[in-house]
Amino acid sequence: MENTELLGVGSRVNHPQYGKGVVMKLSFASYDVCFMLYGIREVSKDYDAWSEIIERIEPEETVTFSEAEKSLISILKKWSDITEIVPLGDNWKKGTMILQPADPDLKSKEIPIETFFHKIVMLRDRLRVMEQRINSSKNLDDEEKVNLQQYITRIYGSLTTFNVLFKLKSNNFVGERSK
Repeated sequence: MENTELLGVGSRVNHPQYGKGVVMKLSFASYDVCFMLYGIREVSKDYDAWSEIIERIEPEETVTFSEAEKSLISILKKWSDITEIVPLGDNWKKGTMILQPADPDLKSKEIPIETFFHKIVMLRDRLRVMEQRINSSKNLDDEEKVNLQQYITRIYGSLTTFNVLFKLKSNNFVGERSK
């Protein structure tokens, strides 16, 4: 009997060799089926030679490895103090930022653009961590959280000037968008 539909936990099946059983657990590639006479046996999800599917239960939503990996990356970015590796725009590499005072008696200041860029990226990462801590705070009510979020959004907006330094547009600062 060919059946390509997945079985959910609780599905009752009849196997040609092991007899009647119930799906107890789903794993990535197989079912753990408890057979009356043979105990728990692992059966591939690709197995399509059941004598009969006595009662099919819909499987609950499953998560793929790639979805789990994306979720984990998102969680780590939001909750860790680890600085993300962000590429500097190619035209700025090995460049220098020069701060020239208006007063000719004062000395100008030169900063490697990579150093300045790294500080901007650290600022952005720390703002993100602060944002997550605000969102998860149990001491703030929802109105206070929204007010602080709006303030952080305005800070991001103030930093959009530095987007010219980023190689990838996905790393840019985004503030409030005009409607």
